[in-house]
Amino acid sequence: MSKKKSKLKLAQEQAEKAINETNKKIGELGKTTGKIYEELNSLQQLFDDIRNVPNEKRLEYEKLKKIRLNWKQQAEKIESDYKNAAVKNAGAGAAGVGAGVAVAALGPTAAMGIATTFGVASTGTAISSLTGAAATNAALAWLGGGALAAGGGGMAAGEAFLALAGPIGWAIAGVALIGSGILFWKGKSDKKRLEDIFTLISKRDVKLYELAIVEINERISRIVDEIQKLTTTIEQIKSFGLDYDLMTDAQQYELGSYVNLMNSSTQLLVNPIKGLQPRYNENDLDEYLSSHKKNFDEKEKQLITSLANFLYKIDMDDKDRHLIWKSFKGNKKFLTSIEMKKREFDFSIIETVSDALKYKYRS
Repeated sequence: MSKKKSKLKLAQEQAEKAINETNKKIGELGKTTGKIYEELNSLQQLFDDIRNVPNEKRLEYEKLKKIRLNWKQQAEKIESDYKNAAVKNAGAGAAGVGAGVAVAALGPTAAMGIATTFGVASTGTAISSLTGAAATNAALAWLGGGALAAGGGGMAAGEAFLALAGPIGWAIAGVALIGSGILFWKGKSDKKRLEDIFTLISKRDVKLYELAIVEINERISRIVDEIQKLTTTIEQIKSFGLDYDLMTDAQQYELGSYVNLMNSSTQLLVNPIKGLQPRYNENDLDEYLSSHKKNFDEKEKQLITSLANFLYKIDMDDKDRHLIWKSFKGNKKFLTSIEMKKREFDFSIIETVSDALKYKYRS
C-alpha cells in the first residue's frame, strides 16, 4: 500500500508541473522570437540598401538594429555557457539529474526564449552574466522543470525563477529548499510548520506561473500577428525602389511608419515577461536601505534580495522566521553556496529581509 503524499509533496509536484508548463511555453516563445528576428533582419537589410535615407531615420533603425544584436548575443551566450557548464559538470551528475532534459536540449530556440523571457532591458542580473555552476543551475531551472535534484527531493518551493539577482539566488533555489532542509527536524510541530510555510510558497508560485503562461501566450500571439505585418511590409518596400529621393511623398511617409513597426516588433522581441521577473529586486532593496540609512556589501545585498523573493507575500510570525532561519543555518550546502560560516548566518539577516518586505508592501 502506497504512503499518502503530504501536502508539501503535493504542492511540490504542482509547482514542478507549473514550471514544466512554463518552460514548454518559453520554448514556444523561442521559436516565434526566432522567426520575428529573421523577419526584422530581412526588413533591416532592405532599409540598409536604400540610398539617401535622412540621417534621423537611419539613426533610428540603426539603434533598433543594435538592440536586436544585443538580444541575439545574449541568447547565444546563454546557449554557450549552459553547454560548457553542463559538459564540465556532467561527470558529477550536475546536469540533467532529475531535470527531465538532456544536456543537448538547450538549443538556439530555447536560448532565444530565455533571452526574451528575461529581456534585454530587464532590471537585475541577466542570466547571461552568470558563469560556471550558476549558469548550469539557471539553465536547468528554466528548461529542466526546476528539479535541481541534489540527492533527491527536488525544489520544495519550485523557485525556478527565484531572485534573478545572481548566483546566490540560484544557490538558494538549488540547494537550500530541497527536502534535506526540513526532513531531519526532530520536533514534529516545528517540522509541520516549516512544511506549511514551504507549501504556501509552492502554492504562491503555482499561481504566478499560471499567470506567466497566460502572458507568454499573449506575447506569442502578438508576435505571430507582427510577423504577418512584417512579411507584408517587406513585399511593399521592395516595390519602392532603392533611392529615397526618387520615392513619392506617400512612399516616404509609409517608409517612416515601417520604422515604427520595426520598433514595436523589436520591443516584443526584447521586453521581458513581467510575470517571471523577481517580485523583489535590487532597486527595492536600495530604496529600503536609503530610507533606513543602512549599508550592506554586494554579497549581503544579493542574499537579502534572494531571500526576499523567497518569502515574498508569505505571512509569518516571529516563530516562523526563527524556523526559517534555523532551516537555512542548518543546511551546510546552502551555507557553502553563499560562502558563509554557520556563525555568520545571523538571525538579523532574516529580520532585515522581513523589514525590507514590509517596507515594499507599504510603498
